Amino acid sequence: MNRFRRLVSRPRGGVKGTISSKAGRIGLAGALALSLGLGVAACGDDDSSGGSSGEQLNLVAYSVVETVYDEALIPGFQKTSDGEGATFKNSFGPSGDQQRAVIAGQPADYVHLSIEPDMQALVDGGLVDSGWQDNKYNGIVQDSVVVFAVRKGNPKNIQTWDDVVKPGVEVVTPNVFSSGGAKWNLMAAYGAQINQGKSPDEALAFLKTLLEHAVVQPGSAGDALTAFTSGKGDVLLSYESDVLEAQKAGEDIDYVIPDDTILIETPAATTVDAPTQAQDFLTYLWTPEAQQLWADGGYRPVDQSVLAKNKDKFPSPPGLFDIDSLGGWEKVNSEFFDPETGSVAKIEEDLGVSTG
Repeated sequence: MNRFRRLVSRPRGGVKGTISSKAGRIGLAGALALSLGLGVAACGDDDSSGGSSGEQLNLVAYSVVETVYDEALIPGFQKTSDGEGATFKNSFGPSGDQQRAVIAGQPADYVHLSIEPDMQALVDGGLVDSGWQDNKYNGIVQDSVVVFAVRKGNPKNIQTWDDVVKPGVEVVTPNVFSSGGAKWNLMAAYGAQINQGKSPDEALAFLKTLLEHAVVQPGSAGDALTAFTSGKGDVLLSYESDVLEAQKAGEDIDYVIPDDTILIETPAATTVDAPTQAQDFLTYLWTPEAQQLWADGGYRPVDQSVLAKNKDKFPSPPGLFDIDSLGGWEKVNSEFFDPETGSVAKIEEDLGVSTG
């Protein structure tokens, strides 16, 4: 998907953002116990009610998007004529766990996962049509980028990927064998090394060093943020959107967009037996109104006109690249993340991290 591969002239050294100190993010501290584990994180079920008629839609998604769906997108859709009477039963959790749950029989009418291989698993299982990408936006409803969340004032002056692996720096990133966000993080780190002229072997060695600095690898990107805001680590590798959501909640942290980082494209689709209103919901998510709601929630709109209206909020780093520049998800997932043969699996096994 080469829809968005931009290079913008900007001084190197990272693009900074600030998160002010106010009330804590709802549920962050209370979920610390979950954030420190490596295995499966629990999915949260929720009923979002609409009117007295219409369909109940089963929404299954990766963890980070919970707030924007619950507080903005679902209410916005329910106010439209297509969304009249719609109700939602929602489940949020690590992307890999979510796709496995759907394959195992969890009801799903609309799925939003963090990486394309998780969607492909549903296609292979006959649950999502193989043409899910056949639309103007290639099945992507919003974008983000990988950023560094740091302590207030950035006391360790973390600006670049090299700074992340300096002696004494502790890193928080999710476990790649449950979290799609973790895969985006590592591909951002790997691709940044390639952008800087490193060889593939040198870039892989950098991933090994990075994971050696990981003080904890929670089950999902949301749990990783919880761990960081609860005091773990010096730097969190994270979705920009998740950090901006923390900004709204008042977490006392800063963030840096590294010069070289990856464009995060998260796929969404309806399942083969979904009611028409589920497709109406997906179509709604690409309207200018919904794209602005995505932007308000910290996500980069895929509608370029809406993105242009929010350009000050979403600066484009000069070394931005996408997954296709690294060979695409099919190649990357097999080469790096196969639990049996992947290069990252070998690194994690050597570090004693679960690959189950």
